[in-house]
Amino acid sequence: MTKVWVYAELTGGQVARVSLELLTKARQLTGDVTAIALGTGASAQAATLGQYGAKRVLVHEDAAYEQFLSEPAADTIATLIEQEKPDLLLIGTTYNGRDIASRLNARLDCGVITDGAQLSLEGGQLKAQVPWYSATTIVDVTLSGGITRLVLVRPKSFTAEVAADAAAPQVEQIQVQISQQARRAIVVENVVQASEGPKLEEASVVISGGRGLKQAENFKLLHDLAATLGGAVGASRAVVDAGWVPYSYQVGQTGKTVKPSVYIAAGISGAIQHTVGMKGAKYIIAINTDPDAPIFKFADLGVVGDVLKVVPALNEEIKRRKA
Repeated sequence: MTKVWVYAELTGGQVARVSLELLTKARQLTGDVTAIALGTGASAQAATLGQYGAKRVLVHEDAAYEQFLSEPAADTIATLIEQEKPDLLLIGTTYNGRDIASRLNARLDCGVITDGAQLSLEGGQLKAQVPWYSATTIVDVTLSGGITRLVLVRPKSFTAEVAADAAAPQVEQIQVQISQQARRAIVVENVVQASEGPKLEEASVVISGGRGLKQAENFKLLHDLAATLGGAVGASRAVVDAGWVPYSYQVGQTGKTVKPSVYIAAGISGAIQHTVGMKGAKYIIAINTDPDAPIFKFADLGVVGDVLKVVPALNEEIKRRKA
């Protein structure tokens, strides 16, 4: 039986959503799923990991995984791989996940598939679909050589679902020593940015703004509409780079991937780097003054007009109908 492992990344002692998505996919690939949870609170998350498909959970509760950058986690996982030689390790494409995967790749000389999606195991061979050339082309990729294959998967590539036959997993305490060399890069500070409303990645309605808003102050129009709809506000890379809104707002290839029921693109041209992060939305509404803007190719509904006029009018009409 193919052995599939999932790195269950912890954030503030809680399992990251992308890790639950990967566990869901892993159990579809094989019945032998192991999760690795490292850091404070790892043992307490074992039950949750079992609900999503982990039959076995390897845990190591050491504050070093939070106090230092990814080296302690990479060293621990590499040691486990060398000992047990799983067939496949799935890692979420997060800042820590990318760092860990690159270190494992270098240490184990095993190669890694990035941005993997539509994973399948056929005759023991791993196949994945990967976007190339800024997601303008989708290619089928296989990874040969090496004992363990590594795949980085973007959040929202799969849907996290509790297993119908979920049971308490076997929990094993890892016996490892974190080396002094792995304690070189210290985390000096964690800054949590306060936010209101639903998280961008989890919102059922997302309203994103681009250069068409003309200035940072006009993002208030999107926040007002989001409050009316119970949604979250996102942004294109152009306005994030301009400093109009924080990087946590960014949707796209180098930002967050969202899959809401409704995505409203307000004043966004629709460059492929942005659309790769939102094209999975159920319904896409585009508002732009340029009738030839690329965003209209993805839209279910297109409005040719000035976002500074359309968005306030839309907000007032929704309020009127809700009343």
